[in-house]
Amino acid sequence: MNKKDIDRINELARKKKTVGLTVSELEEQQRLRRQYIDEFKENLKATLDQVYIEREDGSYEKLKKKPPIS
Repeated sequence: MNKKDIDRINELARKKKTVGLTVSELEEQQRLRRQYIDEFKENLKATLDQVYIEREDGSYEKLKKKPPIS
């Protein structure tokens, strides 16, 4: 996400607090927020995919995803 899109998210948030948003602006805000969250998740996942844990015996093990709690 580029700086222009982030600035637009912030601009819409300020406008929403003061005068409110039109329907098209609300849709734009939701779309930009979703795009921001999706990109953030992708970047976090890519970072976590590079994490290894060093065991006491000196070996390295790739970080694993925990199973869901049921």
